[in-house]
Amino acid sequence: MAAPGKKYFVQEKFNQPAPHHESFKALWETKWKPLCDMGVYPFMFGATKDFQPVVDVIVQKGLKRPYDWDEYAQCFFPKAEELVAQAKVAEEEGNLEKASELYLRGSAVYRISRFPAPRSEKQRYAWTKGKEAAIEGLKLQRHPMVQVEIPHSHAANGDGKSLLGFYHLHSNASSSHKVPLIIIFTGLDGYRTELAVWKEGWAQLGCATLIFEIPGTGDNPGAPSDPESPDRVWSSMFDWVTKQDGIDQSRIVNWSFSTGGYYGIRAAHTHADKLKGVVAQGGGCHHMFDPDWLDAVGDLEYPFDLAHTLCYKFGYGDDLETFKKEARDKYSLLSTGILDKPGCARLLLVNGTDDEIFPIDDYYLCLQHGDPKEARFVSGVKHMGEPTAFFVILKWIFNLLEIKGDVGKFMSTIPFKPKY
Repeated sequence: MAAPGKKYFVQEKFNQPAPHHESFKALWETKWKPLCDMGVYPFMFGATKDFQPVVDVIVQKGLKRPYDWDEYAQCFFPKAEELVAQAKVAEEEGNLEKASELYLRGSAVYRISRFPAPRSEKQRYAWTKGKEAAIEGLKLQRHPMVQVEIPHSHAANGDGKSLLGFYHLHSNASSSHKVPLIIIFTGLDGYRTELAVWKEGWAQLGCATLIFEIPGTGDNPGAPSDPESPDRVWSSMFDWVTKQDGIDQSRIVNWSFSTGGYYGIRAAHTHADKLKGVVAQGGGCHHMFDPDWLDAVGDLEYPFDLAHTLCYKFGYGDDLETFKKEARDKYSLLSTGILDKPGCARLLLVNGTDDEIFPIDDYYLCLQHGDPKEARFVSGVKHMGEPTAFFVILKWIFNLLEIKGDVGKFMSTIPFKPKY
């Protein structure tokens, strides 16, 4: 802990349970509906008019924790199927803009169905169907995004065989006109199907975008419980990136979101020679694995069961007690020596000081170890430091890549408003 008295900076919040944990009704009314109305995380490409009927069904059922994840997921399927069916009709009629929107809205409904992690049979089904809808919707956009399958040539110790990601390469890119690349690492619950929302802003600036999940989530092939699996995965990823003629290999930036920030910090140390810079937004590195922290976060900012979701993500299934005993020694970037590894890439750490998902204490710790780093903490704001953090980060990346971009114009591409 970095606060005085060997406490976390948000220690006083530990005994103040967030009201949204009382029931799904409370989650919707106190936390999620305003975000859905704005069309922002976790409702990228989502519309309130699609979700409200689903919410009404869930509220009528009285669902609350501990959730039956299959029962929860099933509530979303009729609306998601309806939207995808409407999208197919629009596509057959040649209205590609409408089809794209409806496919993506369907994907958004499937997303919340498998949220926060596809742990049950029906949630895994939702993840599959959500991907299918997202792929169809994204390929119909003005700046199309496609799925790529990268051979995991460095696979070992239980890794999968390939890395799936979403990729957009600007139509003007070529071997004679190379463009910058933004590699996005997604988080614990936000996958490539929704972080694809960032593609449009970068496409308008002529940049390529490549988006991947992190080990233990989505389609990342890295063995979830192996602390070194991400190093192997990113090595395979960079092997593929170096073969892309349209990419300027000297202008590659990684932007890591939330839990992905943990992996961004690690990559800045393990693959520094491949990266011009790294942004770790809302991540952690050591105290995020403290048993005391994991005991406390279940009632705080995260919408569902954070400690159990992290336990599942890191390959421990439902064995939370073992995860709490082993995680810090096994995964901490301090305990494993990563933070003190020489030769860190240029690294920007950004988060809100009042983060109740991953403690800001971890970023203080990062600044006290290894090569010098840059940091911007947003005072009085919770996880990720939004929205101020986005403006800080975009300006930093623009300067790093020597891009003349309008941050306000870029950010206007993020909120989603349905047209159809």
